[in-house]
Parts: sequence; C-alpha cells; structure tokens
Amino acid sequence: MPRGRSTKIVATLGPASSTHDRILALAEAGVDVFRMNASHGTQAEHARRYRTIRDVEDILGRPVGILLDLQGPKLRVGTFADGPVDLTRGSRFRLDLDPTPGDRTRVCLPHPEIFAALTDGVELLLNDGRIRLRVRAFGPDFADTEVEVGGVLSDRKGVNVPGVALALSALSEKDRSDLAFGLTLGVDWIGLSFVQRPEDILEARALIGDRARIITKIEKPAALPHLAEIIRLSDAVMVARGDLGVELPPEEVPGLQKRMIRLSRALGRPVIVATQMLESMISEPTPTRAEASDVATAVYDGADAVMLSAESASGQFPIEAVAMMNRIVTRVERDPLYRTIMNADHPAPEPTTPDAISAAARQVAETISAAAIVTYTSTGSTALRASRERPAVPILGLSSDRATARRLALAWGVNPVWTDDVNDFAEMVARAGEVAAAERIGAPGESLVVTAGYPFRTPGATNSLRVVTIREGGRGETAARAAAGALPTPA
Repeated sequence: MPRGRSTKIVATLGPASSTHDRILALAEAGVDVFRMNASHGTQAEHARRYRTIRDVEDILGRPVGILLDLQGPKLRVGTFADGPVDLTRGSRFRLDLDPTPGDRTRVCLPHPEIFAALTDGVELLLNDGRIRLRVRAFGPDFADTEVEVGGVLSDRKGVNVPGVALALSALSEKDRSDLAFGLTLGVDWIGLSFVQRPEDILEARALIGDRARIITKIEKPAALPHLAEIIRLSDAVMVARGDLGVELPPEEVPGLQKRMIRLSRALGRPVIVATQMLESMISEPTPTRAEASDVATAVYDGADAVMLSAESASGQFPIEAVAMMNRIVTRVERDPLYRTIMNADHPAPEPTTPDAISAAARQVAETISAAAIVTYTSTGSTALRASRERPAVPILGLSSDRATARRLALAWGVNPVWTDDVNDFAEMVARAGEVAAAERIGAPGESLVVTAGYPFRTPGATNSLRVVTIREGGRGETAARAAAGALPTPA
C-alpha cells in the first residue's frame, strides 16, 4: 500500500537502529531509503545492514532504496604532546608538516594541498568552525596564523578552508575501498562527499558506471560557482546544510537551500534536504517547534526527500523521529497552500517529446481527476519526468528492473513497483489496471493516465500517453488515446 504522502524520508542506520526488528519498524514508520554512513562502522557491519534491509524489503513487498554515503577526504590537525591546548584570541599559532606532536604554539597539519592553496589573509576554521585562524604568513610547508576566535583544540580536529578550492580528489583511498565494497553489495545510491568541481563527479562516474546512481552532496562552498553543471552531472543532490554552515555564514544557508531545490527540480534531479532536521530528537521524544517548521519548509519548497542523520542512527528515539517526520510531511502536503505552491511552480518542460508527454500527463490526470499516473520505465527516466511535474495524483512507477524500482523510492510522488515486463500495448494497459488495484490506488471505473516509451525497453523514449479505465478485477482498458507522438495505432 503506498504512502499517504509524496515527499520521501531517508533515515541513517547506526548503533541505535541496526537490528532486524528496528529496521522493519523504521520502514513501517515511514522510511523510503536507508542511508549507510561510511564515516562510521565497518564494512562488515554495513554488509549485515544491507542484508537486513533486503530481507525487510521482501517482508514489506515494496522496493526500498539503499544509499552508501562515502566519507570523503578528511582534513585534520595532528596530535598534541600534553593533551588539548587553549588557543586565545590574538595569539599566534603555526600549522606545519612536522609530524612532531604539537603544543600551544604549533601543530602538524599533514595536508600540503592546503598550504599550496593559501593566500594571505585566508581564514582557517578548526573544530567545526568553533576556532578561527587568520593566515598572516605561509609557505609550501607552513602557515603562521593569528587566532581570531579561540577555544580548546584537541587531537585530530577537522580543518576547513572556506572559499578555497583544494587540489584534492573527492575520493580518498578509504572512499575507493568503500565504493568498491558498496558496488559489490549492490547499493542503489552512492553519496559523493567533498565535491568541489564537476570533474569530481566525472571521476566517480568512471568508477561506478551503471552499477549505482550518484547523489552529490553540496557541502563545500567551492562547488557553488559550478552548481548548475554539478547538478546536471548528478543523478540526485543532497543539500548538506551542516557542512555548508561550517564554511558559510548561517544566514546564507536558507537561501542556498531554496536555490538548490529549485535548480534541481528544473534539471529533473531528485533533491534531499539533510542535517539537523529533528536534532533535539536525538535525546528527546519530541522535536522543537522550530525543527518541525524546518522540515515543513523543505517540503513546501518542493524537496523530493528529507533526511534524518544522528536522530535515527544513534539517538534514543529513532522510530519516533521517523514517525514524527512522517506526520509533519503528511500534514504539510494536506495543506491547500502546498498544492497552490506546487501548481504555481512547474519548471518549464524541455523541448523534447518525453518532457512534453510528461507535462501533458499531469494536465490530463488533473483535468479528468484520474486516480494516478502510471509510468513504464526501464531506467527510471519516465517516472522522474512525471515526478518533476509534481502532479496532484500519485505516480505508479512500474519497472521490470528491480534496481530501477529501488532507485525510484527516492523520487517525489513515485510509488515504485517491480513487475514483469510487458510486450505490447494491450498487456501494458491491462497491467496498469492490475497494479493500481493491487496498490489500492485506483478502483473499478476510475481512470489512469499511462505513459511509456515505444518501442518498449528503449531507455528515455517516453512518447506515448493513454487514458485507461480500471475494470472489475483490476484490469485496465483504453478509454482514449490522448497523445502518442508518431506511433502507429496498436492493434
């Protein structure tokens, strides 16, 4: 049975949520895609989680997506000889390549790429931005800085260099190992961290091929000048607000969130809003009203999915957090204002037959009050085009490819269904009615709008639209031929 909402929920697995019973409960509470965070846990632990998710998928009888989120390069200082040091405002502090344990005047920064990218006056952020240093002098193996915002600095704390593109690949050696592992498992999505330029995605694509799809995490300000190209090269996008907020002023992040959602929708890429959405539910059974509003804002903006991180991975109330997110999303989508916003904000279709057919499907479905739009898709592109239109009716994404059906679990409004292939239009029409009835989306006498590509099994060739009436017993019959491009009339 489909969800009572269109916006999807992504939840991270971790110590609080990795048993079979917990994963099943999370899926029943509303999770559409499970995230495995390669920054935490071992490959063996993730393999067990993967197998459990697939077992839960069989129990539920619906496709469930799996995202393996790569850690990305981690820039960290070295260690200190006598424990944490207290850096005071106005004091001098050196970063260098000397591996000797540091003190209150210096510490190792084992990343020559940072020194190579420095300019005078550049700001360095340590410990998630809690400590701020201003570069006063630098060379190929050192940086002399002035402490502008002090604090306690301990071993291996992170370093950020705002506004500077570093000569680093988005894939560390650990990432390459985790990537090969995830592809062997069969994960549906790969989360690509530390993306600074379009070439980072091309590098990952060369390794991944067609074995998984790429979710590009927008977390580095260096990516923003190339945002449109980065989104175009991606299969989906994650607005990683927490990491963005380290290097950017907090007041800039909300506008960027809206910009990224709008651009992703225009380019037909699913977009996830992530980080600190229900943060207080790590330790509390209910969120703050501000957090509920934050989730609601992402939904009103038209995001495909909203994501839980520590709330579901290590929090005390993982199932409650998912259930709460489900309630917030459902309530927003029932608000008449939500539909008004979606109707007022349709991206202009591309001048192609598939886009024209998808735009027409939404218009026809809403005009005749159809029970659903049904898409037949081998790669997912037909369903994603329908999703981009944000129709007022559910979308049934039918695919004979199990991997495609699982990937569509992320897309707004799409209820993915894995089904046997069809060989002709008559079988396609009958199957549409059967699945709609089985999924409790349509009843006898109601209409469905069916889109597909002809010849069948031709990726990206959406060129046919049919209006179908569901008959008794769940089969469908053609009620009208609304549009069919240059297709011959089927016998």
